[in-house]
Amino acid sequence: MLEIIKEPWPWYVAGPLIGLTVPVLLILGNKSFGISSSLRHICAACVPANIGFFKYDWKKELWNLFFVFGILLGGIIASQFLINPGEISVNPELRTELSTYGITDYSNLVPVQLMNFTSLFTLKGFIVMVVGGFLVGFGTRYAGGCTSGHAIMGLSNLQLPSLIATICFMAGGFLMANVILPIILSL
Repeated sequence: MLEIIKEPWPWYVAGPLIGLTVPVLLILGNKSFGISSSLRHICAACVPANIGFFKYDWKKELWNLFFVFGILLGGIIASQFLINPGEISVNPELRTELSTYGITDYSNLVPVQLMNFTSLFTLKGFIVMVVGGFLVGFGTRYAGGCTSGHAIMGLSNLQLPSLIATICFMAGGFLMANVILPIILSL
């Protein structure tokens, strides 16, 4: 059983399981799926400021905080007990392209040469980790939600803003992966 959990699941199993979260959440309590709103709930609970954006009954969304805590706990458990000791499978063409940027270590889920504490203090690392993190946070707030909220919950509810946001997420991802990231990696 443990070996099944360690292996990547095919799209035709994982996709429906993710998709089933929408009706389950709606049936069990008329709740919307999304992760980015949990940061707002945490700030509303922990920051006793007089900021209008955080003045609401965050306790009604306590289930979302437990959900996010479960994701964090699941990640910790998976990284300790379910990690694959072998090298990450990478397409040979991508492996060749990444080697031109100095990325050759595939022993971790993220490239060790790029994502480590030391590289945070380099221009390339700062752009990828700090500027990239800021842009993800800004984009999430600007779009009114994250990719999971829009692409899973919003599209299943046939919301036009979620369709527009998902199209923009996909276009931005393609642009980043194929145009901007190669420029950053060549710095």
